[in-house]
Amino acid sequence: MPIYKTITVSEATKVYIWKVTESERELSKNIVLTNHCETRMLGMKSEMHRRAFLSIRHLLKLANYEDKDLYYNEFGKPHLKDGKYISITHSHNFTAIIISSSHQAGIDIEKQRNKILRIAYKFTPIQEYSTLANSEAIVRKLTVVWGAKESLYKIYAQPGLSFLNHINVKDFSLDDENTTAEILYEGRKSKYDVSFLELEDFTCVYALRLVEALQ
Repeated sequence: MPIYKTITVSEATKVYIWKVTESERELSKNIVLTNHCETRMLGMKSEMHRRAFLSIRHLLKLANYEDKDLYYNEFGKPHLKDGKYISITHSHNFTAIIISSSHQAGIDIEKQRNKILRIAYKFTPIQEYSTLANSEAIVRKLTVVWGAKESLYKIYAQPGLSFLNHINVKDFSLDDENTTAEILYEGRKSKYDVSFLELEDFTCVYALRLVEALQ
């Protein structure tokens, strides 16, 4: 089974990344789904989505959880029944989860695509990227920014939160592999540590909400 990478962020926080190469039949082995999740999976028209869904259950298993340990709130945010924080992501043939007993956490994987150049103005001030050497570097950096904002959005999970107006990612170099970010929404501010890495032509970003910033 191709666990692609495991990252021990701290004693309390771990990231698990899977590269989906197996068939749906292979991924179904030794995985027990709740009735709700089995119905949900069978309703997925895309085989790739079903394979991703099953691979996430294998990641849960690596973290010593089962499908029955996972549930979602009214905003679609995943939770673990033991109270630990979890976030889930998938993009094409990569899936990942982050689990933490100490921090609210969010994770996102995105494929690096030129399309992001056309939509960047919707989530970040595009003029801030004019000093980068070439379009490839801009795509890579924009993908990190999008992934960071997606990760923070997953943590905050409040309707009305705007990527462009409410989430700010501090400037960084692609060599840094980490930065910070904050959300200022409805008069409340929260701060986050953000880390990122590249997986082939994908970018994985994960964020932890700083405990001292909770309001």
